[in-house]
Amino acid sequence: MRGLALLVGIALTAAAVRAEPVTIRSGFTVATSGYGPMVLEKKEVLAHYGTSYVLEPVHFRSTSLELSALAAGEAEIISIAYSTFALAVLNAGMDDIRIVADGGQDGVGTHRTVPFLVRNDGGIDKIEDLKGKAVATNGTGGAFDMAMRWMLRKHGLEDRRDYTTIETDYANMAAMLLGGKADLVIGAEPFVDTPAMRDNAHALFTTRDALGPSQMTVMAMRAPFVAKNRAKLVDFFADMMASYRWFHDPAHHDEAVAIVARVTHQPAENFASYLFTDTDFYRDPNLQPDLESLQRNIAIMAALGYVKGTVEAKKYADLSLIDEARERLK
Repeated sequence: MRGLALLVGIALTAAAVRAEPVTIRSGFTVATSGYGPMVLEKKEVLAHYGTSYVLEPVHFRSTSLELSALAAGEAEIISIAYSTFALAVLNAGMDDIRIVADGGQDGVGTHRTVPFLVRNDGGIDKIEDLKGKAVATNGTGGAFDMAMRWMLRKHGLEDRRDYTTIETDYANMAAMLLGGKADLVIGAEPFVDTPAMRDNAHALFTTRDALGPSQMTVMAMRAPFVAKNRAKLVDFFADMMASYRWFHDPAHHDEAVAIVARVTHQPAENFASYLFTDTDFYRDPNLQPDLESLQRNIAIMAALGYVKGTVEAKKYADLSLIDEARERLK
């Protein structure tokens, strides 16, 4: 009887563990990227929230900082730039990192591309005019940081030799540009699409000009976490697909824009005309990343000297979670 009681106790404990929702701390840089706070504003769309998983969004200034959190066990899923992914494998030795979903793509078809902005009165009419100037980045080694450096290199300019780099959060870039503290900034939405920026700044070039259509970010996890929580993660990604579809449904556009305005504390009129439309940044509705595009971007990173060698993106991809989630939602 004692042995039977022990077996029953073990079975009950195992069942309790299976029933306990897994906590997923999700790294993000802007509220509309990755699985940030915006997702939690529409919990009724998330069929498995609170049973299979709970989501805890964590803000980071750059994807390189998200990687540090993933490595330290302080995040379970991150929105990671192609550049940061390569560094994770080649420099940090994170051989168990896995690409699990699309994070965001730049310059695809009619969809948006991130601009790099200068002041109208800044005296910068061409890229060569940035010599001796200060440029702002959200973090060395980030996706848009790499695009900026690649474009400047193509025009003969190198960091430290020809220009100075300042690191700051996306939210501060408009003020830095208009305040004269930086001569070029990354035009991350929704922070730079304001009346003051539209009246006083313009794009010198875009990410598409620098790199072409690009897989800028992917969602990444570590293999042991995926293996341990596979069934619950399929539930999670099914909910993330459902959330994507809700926010991109034209019938929900006004409510979706109001949610983003509330989360970011930005006026809705700054982004209502494009957000969640065909002119917004592209994100695959089935969360499928473009691994060939990712591979091209890593090659540019190597050409810049940020990594030695190459990384075979397909080797580090586990798309089985989104494949199963997609089949479930058909």
